[in-house]
Amino acid sequence: MATLLHIDSSVFPGEASSSRSVAGAFRKAWEEQHPEGTVIHRDLAADPVPHITAAAHTAWYTAKSERTPEQSAAFAARVELIEELEQADAVLIGAPMYNFSIPSTLKAWLDNVILVGRTSGESHSAQGTPVVVVASRGGSYAPGAPREGCEFVLNYLDTVLTVSLGLDVEFIVPELTMAPRVPAMSELIPLYEASRALALTDAAAKAKELAERLAA
Repeated sequence: MATLLHIDSSVFPGEASSSRSVAGAFRKAWEEQHPEGTVIHRDLAADPVPHITAAAHTAWYTAKSERTPEQSAAFAARVELIEELEQADAVLIGAPMYNFSIPSTLKAWLDNVILVGRTSGESHSAQGTPVVVVASRGGSYAPGAPREGCEFVLNYLDTVLTVSLGLDVEFIVPELTMAPRVPAMSELIPLYEASRALALTDAAAKAKELAERLAA
């Protein structure tokens, strides 16, 4: 039975969030292909993981018998997150753009699971695990767009997920999500609707394709 690790980081619930909606379409299609599979869902907005502390960082470089209680507790929390990643057959990440970057809660999750000598470094304990990232954004940062140079989400996540963790990454990018809410963007609503429809279709298709690949 396949296991999907589903990470949400949008502060908005349900349909109010484009990244959650598109990730939901992926998850629905995935569960249809894996009705007896397991989905581990971490909602980082509702239940944030701890930011990295000195204790959580130094515990890895301290002999287990010499760790302080604070180090042991902090590292145990990291290991729980790391094991979820290592045991997953696929990973789904909702990553909305906030102020040109990813939510701080998602950065905290990444800081916890990137551990040199285990998940990162010369070898990667989750090497090759497929990851689909739903990278929604309020405007457009595509090549040729006025704010193309302000796109830091795809560049960052592609680097950290592939280089640091050795994962196999694909992106789904719903754009112009602020068009229905911002009067000055109202003329872009048809483009937003087209982008959303394409993202929903793409999410379902990627889920089915990935399920078939893993079953082969």
